[in-house]
Amino acid sequence: MQSVITSKFQTTIPKAVRENLKLSVQDALEWKIERGKVVVYPAQKKFLQYKNTVKTGKGDIPADIEQARTMRVERYR
Repeated sequence: MQSVITSKFQTTIPKAVRENLKLSVQDALEWKIERGKVVVYPAQKKFLQYKNTVKTGKGDIPADIEQARTMRVERYR
């Protein structure tokens, strides 16, 4: 597949590539040069780099509410 670079250094992503990578409007691309070749990746959203880093559980809602109230009271002392 080929695409042309315009006078504004823009190019069109071929439809087969867009569909294969599941790209849509407003998606971002990451460009890298690897061993003298340009490699283009769909850019991951920054928040996805933190996936599975925060462990959650069912929690203790009444204790969390009480802690938040205590912290608020201390802030206004």
